[in-house]
Amino acid sequence: MRLLSNTQFSKTLFSKVLLISGLLLAQGCQSTSPQQSVIGDLIIAEPMAISYKSEIALARLTQVIQRAEISDGQRAELFYQRGVEYDKVGLRGLARFDFNQAITLKPDMVDAYNFIGIHFTQLQEFNQAYDAFDSAIELAPDHEYAFLNRGIALYYGGRPNLASTDFETFREFQQNDPYRVLWQYLADIEIDQLKAEQDLALFAELIDESVWAKNVIKLYLDEMSQNDFIDQLVVNVNSNEALTERLCEAYFYLGKYSQMKGDVNAAINFFKLALSTNVYEFVEHRYAKLELDLMRQSIQQSITP
Repeated sequence: MRLLSNTQFSKTLFSKVLLISGLLLAQGCQSTSPQQSVIGDLIIAEPMAISYKSEIALARLTQVIQRAEISDGQRAELFYQRGVEYDKVGLRGLARFDFNQAITLKPDMVDAYNFIGIHFTQLQEFNQAYDAFDSAIELAPDHEYAFLNRGIALYYGGRPNLASTDFETFREFQQNDPYRVLWQYLADIEIDQLKAEQDLALFAELIDESVWAKNVIKLYLDEMSQNDFIDQLVVNVNSNEALTERLCEAYFYLGKYSQMKGDVNAAINFFKLALSTNVYEFVEHRYAKLELDLMRQSIQQSITP
């Protein structure tokens, strides 16, 4: 799921390989579940390459920023646009620098606050993330993605009740969006599992069967097996780019599904697979890395005497 834009990436090749769960994090770990699920036959996409258009855009924006005689507001917009381009290719530190520059020049730039909050969330600097999203929402109360991203920060910050409230606000902007329903569920299941499942089934009725991500909901409701879900990943996919983007999303939600089932090894692998797509601007790619970081910390704490 994209955050703001529809950036085009270069085409990729893909091949089919057999993967099994059991790969461990660098530190080494054992599954907390006695049951080991086989990941099975997955479609593996070659990672997205950096678009030459992004490289050209970065070069041109840098030239204009350095040489043009423009107002602070215009320069702030250029810093913001360059930050977005850096973010698209995974250069988070440079992107964060540009977003901060944009806010310094134009303190009411809502989208810059939104991105800064996202980056603080990825760094587990949750209080600073909350402040950034609060600023965005204060400046633009109808900025729906600020509610999504603050909800995600609250979710990973261990505040599921507040996260659920933000996800509910985000879902109400577009109730037939499966991703909004899924994030609502991920928070709600931390509060009341039975009610979360009931609400998920209810919300799913508003989502068209032709939307592929509804399969994720069916998987979570045990209406579809993991193998059937995997078999459906290539349905109606007409390009390698579309395949890679779908797999980024699918791997992430399979990782969350494996977590819910207590299969640590499978979850680790799926989150790594989401990262391997290099679809940097997708929510699922951003937080696959955070999921791995949090799991790594949990494993480390469990083995520390």
